[in-house]
Amino acid sequence: MRVLLAGASGLVGAQVLRQLLDDPRCSSVVAPTRRPLAQVDPRLLNPVRDFSELPLEADWWQVDAAICALGSTMKQAGSREVFRQIDHGYPLLIAQTVKRHGCKVFALNSAVGANPRSPVFYNRIKGELEYNLRALGFDALTLVRPGLIGGERAERRPGEHIAGRVLGVLGPVLPRAWRINPADRIARALVEAALAPQPGERVIGPAQLA
Repeated sequence: MRVLLAGASGLVGAQVLRQLLDDPRCSSVVAPTRRPLAQVDPRLLNPVRDFSELPLEADWWQVDAAICALGSTMKQAGSREVFRQIDHGYPLLIAQTVKRHGCKVFALNSAVGANPRSPVFYNRIKGELEYNLRALGFDALTLVRPGLIGGERAERRPGEHIAGRVLGVLGPVLPRAWRINPADRIARALVEAALAPQPGERVIGPAQLA
């Protein structure tokens, strides 16, 4: 299968890219990024473009499945408007574009608590994106909702680091839904959703990713 991956330079996205390139079911990966990726592989196409200037009629949008692992934080984004664009606007545009080019399978790395009616801005944006993706009518739509993601990020997030240390110690006695979700397990859920799609909508929560 030919797969488009958005967010390949992030913590989860990098794991998704590695797993896709290691999987014989995947014939090629299209991974648009703002900066060139370090990976070199004959099956990897890495268009380097700003997401505000994506060429929406390019041939490389013609894929069998798409995975979106784009995401930011309020601190990184700097404002609610920029955060909404990164975590809602760009993912929705990518989904609309691959759908228009014939893609029938979409997998999203969302978040636990995603709800379009949530009073929490972060959860509300994630929920609005899920709602809008449902309306596009993919044959197979998978919403992966991790809790705290475990792994080494390029940028430091002190709050996540502290929470991760606490949950790491308490992990064995905590319910599965409260445990750290390793980035490679989240990636595996996204990869399987793309390469072995199940018709309809699936939601994968933190307990399934622990």
